[in-house]
Amino acid sequence: MIKHIVFFKLKNRSAESVAEAADVLRSMDGQIEQLRSFEVGTDILRSERSYDIALTATVETLDDLEAYQTHPVHRKIIEYINGVKEISLAVDYEV
Repeated sequence: MIKHIVFFKLKNRSAESVAEAADVLRSMDGQIEQLRSFEVGTDILRSERSYDIALTATVETLDDLEAYQTHPVHRKIIEYINGVKEISLAVDYEV
């Protein structure tokens, strides 16, 4: 199993903007068959050093991770996120 984790810091860090971006990310849930688990959460501390949104997903294999990364639904979400994020960090590891 592969765990995929991404943190997003948005250009506009208002509660409304963060909620909207999180909802867009959540719209992937149930649309990509390779995802075994999928979760999106927003930061509750809202400190300057915090990231605004965390996404965690689990897939079975590296091939499934590649299929997720290139899936049309994921690609559409990336287009949106690239327009609203300041920076993102990601890590993928075996569990």
